[in-house]
Amino acid sequence: MSKRSNDTEPPRVVLVTGLSGSGKSIALHVLEDVGFYCIDNLPVSLFDALVRDITVQPTRTRGLTAIGIDARNPGAELNQLPGMIKRLRDHGVDCEVVFLDADDNILIQRFSETRRRHPLTEQGRTLEQAIQLEREMLDPLLDLARLKIDTTRTTLHELREIIRARVAERESGEMSIMLQSFGFKHGVPRHADFVFDARCLANPHWHADLRPHTGKDKLVADFLGNDPQVRGLLTHIAEFLSHWIPCFEGEGRSYLTIAIGCTGGQHRSVFLVEELAQFFESQGRSVVCKHRELP
Repeated sequence: MSKRSNDTEPPRVVLVTGLSGSGKSIALHVLEDVGFYCIDNLPVSLFDALVRDITVQPTRTRGLTAIGIDARNPGAELNQLPGMIKRLRDHGVDCEVVFLDADDNILIQRFSETRRRHPLTEQGRTLEQAIQLEREMLDPLLDLARLKIDTTRTTLHELREIIRARVAERESGEMSIMLQSFGFKHGVPRHADFVFDARCLANPHWHADLRPHTGKDKLVADFLGNDPQVRGLLTHIAEFLSHWIPCFEGEGRSYLTIAIGCTGGQHRSVFLVEELAQFFESQGRSVVCKHRELP
């Protein structure tokens, strides 16, 4: 269940939006399961009424509210959302926008597999044209998003865990940090706030006894952990982030995504992410790890 425990905390509103097929319904289901009052596909024209309800009578049952907003709303109404969100925040409501995204080809594949109709495939539009139009319509919300989640290479289980750990269980005012390993040969993660390159380090891939293992395994961890260059890079990254994370918190940031890459995303980046996670957890910070290239 959610950590929310008393009526004195300010109301919290999570707007879940993004591309059709990116996992918005799954995100709302997770939030509903942990105690959020969820409203899917709310017309923006009714948002003001909901704002009044939340700010005038912030009862415990409405203390946690999640709202699904998508491109079925007219573009002119979507453009009004930034002002409405500002009014919520001016009333002391913790209001955040979570934006889910995925590569176009993955979205097309998902619609093909489920045989669902994209909500904007009308007036003779192809699926590709509908996705492009949806991106244009939702662009104002992408700019507002505190958390952007790329589900291109994310399983349903991983998405549920990300929403639970980063959104549902985040205390008001607490920063959620995601540490993500990846392989440069598979592309740099979208929406990362910081990207570090570990390809300069000794590569366990070239050692036959280490190649089948990952950076989470003891053999690889011992190999990398005893390398002065690895320890040096790890120390420098930890010091850099320790210095700048409080600055982001001071600006009201709720989420920070840090990506560390090596060639294949199996060894060096995985080890560094695991080590950094232990470092920040020891400081009492909320940390989520994701190893994009691992099964």
